[in-house]
Amino acid sequence: MNVERDSLVERARVHAALGDPARLAVVDALVVGDAAPGELGALLEMPTNLVAHHLKVLEEAGLVVRGRSEGDHRRTYVRLVPERLASVASPSLADVPRVVFVCTQNSARSQLAAAIWARRSQVPSASAGTRPAERVHPRAVKVARRRGLDPREWRPAQVAEVVEPDDLVVAVCDIAYEHLPAGARPRVHWSVPDPAPANTEAAFEAAYDELAGRIDRLAPLVGP
Repeated sequence: MNVERDSLVERARVHAALGDPARLAVVDALVVGDAAPGELGALLEMPTNLVAHHLKVLEEAGLVVRGRSEGDHRRTYVRLVPERLASVASPSLADVPRVVFVCTQNSARSQLAAAIWARRSQVPSASAGTRPAERVHPRAVKVARRRGLDPREWRPAQVAEVVEPDDLVVAVCDIAYEHLPAGARPRVHWSVPDPAPANTEAAFEAAYDELAGRIDRLAPLVGP
């Protein structure tokens, strides 16, 4: 009975946190990607103090967490905790001809994401980098093969050579997201830690799992 009651209490906390229209708007904004508090304020036309208040409530309910940027360490990004949210009504992203995943070197995260997407969706996918490496990271190739993906055609490419105006651009890297000019800023941002500095099998497996989970949530919302 105590277990059941604890579960009810936790569920009630989530419902209470979502009971405010402004907090529900914050959650809607975070369904497909991460955002800095200032970006949420600008998107929702909400004063800084109100953004801080609503994020505090959502954090206490376990609905969002914050992480520091791997690029500009002064910045933090807020991300949704999907396990705390059974379902969120969100408008679909219709009329998307292609999804392009972008990171800095286009040697691991963005390559994996594009390949995972190709398995999950009929909408075409591609990848690119802001500063492409000379080759794909060997550990990314290994994890791809372990997960049944084919990395033989993977080649790092420059963003300017890949991205078209109608593409849905997904930045899977803080640095790429922050360094692209405002006019080319990706529509969706995922703050996925770079596995290259750790350079371990576990880090690359964790990046794969993170990308796969996010793609599973985004793919049903995207239509051709």
